[in-house]
Amino acid sequence: MAQDVCVIVDAGDRARLAAITADRNRPQKHIQRARIILLSADRLPVAEVARQAAASRPAVWRWQARYAQAGVDGLLRDKTRPPGRAPVPTATMAKVLALTCSAPRGQATHWTGRAMAQASGISLRSVQRIWEAHRLQPHRLRSFKRSNDPAFAEKIEDIVGLYMDPPMHTVVLSIDEKSQIQALDRTQPGLPLKPSKCGTMTHDYKRNGVTALFAALNVRDGTVLGRCMPQHRHQEFVRFLNAVERAVPGGKLIHAIADNYATHKHPKVRAWLERHPRWVFHFTPTSASWINAVEGFFSALSRRRLRRGVFQSVTDLEQAIARHIREHNATSSPLVWTKPADTILAKLTRLPAPSE
Repeated sequence: MAQDVCVIVDAGDRARLAAITADRNRPQKHIQRARIILLSADRLPVAEVARQAAASRPAVWRWQARYAQAGVDGLLRDKTRPPGRAPVPTATMAKVLALTCSAPRGQATHWTGRAMAQASGISLRSVQRIWEAHRLQPHRLRSFKRSNDPAFAEKIEDIVGLYMDPPMHTVVLSIDEKSQIQALDRTQPGLPLKPSKCGTMTHDYKRNGVTALFAALNVRDGTVLGRCMPQHRHQEFVRFLNAVERAVPGGKLIHAIADNYATHKHPKVRAWLERHPRWVFHFTPTSASWINAVEGFFSALSRRRLRRGVFQSVTDLEQAIARHIREHNATSSPLVWTKPADTILAKLTRLPAPSE
C-alpha cells in the first residue's frame, strides 16, 4: 500500500468538510474523517495526517479510499455489515429448557453443554447463552439434610429466642469442639503469589500430629474462649467446662447451646451440670448443626488459618489457633441472628415431607 496518496478536494467539498469539523453537534467519528481528508488535501504525509487526526495509518488510507469512491457522503455513513446468525427459534429454546429440567439420556447424571447441543441441534454457544439467560446450571448440585427430630420446632424456637433476645443477667454461649485438626507440613516449600500466577503448594504432606479445639462463643459480644487438647472425650469436655466456669463472672446464669454429640451427654457431664446449677444446656435438633453459632467461627478458622497452613509440630498448630482467637476477640462484635424461628419453620414447610 502506498505511503502517500494525493487527495484532490474541490472548493465545494472543502467548505463542506470544514463545516463538519467546526460543528460541535457532529459525531466525533465524522469530525475525525473530515479532518483526515482536509489534512490529506494539504499534501501532508500519511504519518503526519495520522498524528494530527489521532488515527492510525490504516484508518487514514481507509477514509482516503472511501472519499475517492463516494465523496463526502461516504464519510458520513458506515458500510453495512452482513447480517449475523438468525436467533434461536422459540420452539428450540423451549425444547432446551424442557430437556435441561428433565433427566438426561442414558446413564448420565446431568446434562452437559455438548450433550444438550447434540440433542437440540444447535451450537454449544447457543446452549450456553440459553442457560445463562435462564440461570440454569446443570453441572452444579447443592446437598441438604432435613432434620427428623420430633421436637425440631420447639428446639428451634428455644435457640433462636436465645440468639435474638438473650435473657437479662445471663451469658449465652454456643459450645462445640473441632476435632482431628491435623498439623500438616508440606514436603517442599511452595512458591508465593505473583502477578498472573497463583501461589503453589505441594500435593503431598507430612502429618505431625493432631489436636482438638474446644470453643465457646459468647453471643452478646462475639468473643471466643478456646482450649486445645490432645483428645475430645468427656474428660476434656469437663475440663473445658471448668475453664468456662472460671471465666464467666459469678452470679450470672449460663445458657449453653450444644449439639447432640455423645460427649455432651455423658453421665459424668450430666453429673457436672448437677453440681453447677447455674448452667442450662440447650441441645440443637438432630442434623441441624447450622444453628450452632460457633460453627461459623470454626469455618473462618479453617479458611484463614488451617487449610493453607504449614505446621511443623502440634505446638505450631496450637499457637496459630491461639493467635487467631486473640485476633478474633480484638475485633469481635455481637452475634446478629436475622432469621426468626417462624421464618425458618415456614421455609421447611415448602420442602417435601421426609420419607419413612
